Amino acid sequence: MEKLLLFDIDGTLIDTEGAGLISLEEGLFSAFPELEGRPFPPLDLGGATDGSVIAFLFEAFGLEDHSGNRERFFEFYLHALKGRLQSFEKEGKGRLLAGVVPLLEGLARCSDRVTLGLLTGNTADGAKVKLSHYGVDHHFVFGAYGDDHADRNALGPIALERAERDHGLKFDPTDVVVIGDTPKDVACARAFGARVIAVATGASSHEELAAFDPDILLEDFANTDDALAAIEAAFA
Repeated sequence: MEKLLLFDIDGTLIDTEGAGLISLEEGLFSAFPELEGRPFPPLDLGGATDGSVIAFLFEAFGLEDHSGNRERFFEFYLHALKGRLQSFEKEGKGRLLAGVVPLLEGLARCSDRVTLGLLTGNTADGAKVKLSHYGVDHHFVFGAYGDDHADRNALGPIALERAERDHGLKFDPTDVVVIGDTPKDVACARAFGARVIAVATGASSHEELAAFDPDILLEDFANTDDALAAIEAAFA
């Protein structure tokens, strides 16, 4: 039976070196210029969904949380994100994490057995902007995103439903592996019965991730053979 591999983005595939956080602030103040001058609150983005982040920001700034305000915010946020990724690149900042390209290319050679998708807190458009900037968006045919649900633990079933509805692919949760860099990725996988590979390439240390008992824990993807073997073992 074909298997499904769901990747997180930030801290797992890429490191924007803060471009996303800066773009959230720029997007908010550009969308709602009347807020300029007010302090921007600290955000813990590790494993958070953009849906939950914007709900927090709207509450912090006293903005009504309705579709019009959200659409306005995300329009300005995406514009800021594109510009910030480009400016960071000129400064030599932001990167694909070690081993990601050969890993994805290796998995592409197994496309008859493994389907790649996304399970990310980014919005669908935000994920597209980030992955296309780094040239790896073509590896992912679908996903579940931070604008599908504010609760990350609700995204797994959405990914499975979307795989079947939009792509004619049916997966049992036991045929799914989630790959992410935070405890929230581990919890998300457990919430719908999937296996999970944690990778210590983000803000969470090896020790912190180990405490949440992922099925497999990697330092990084630098050794492609080891990473592919770990994925094979996770599906076993």
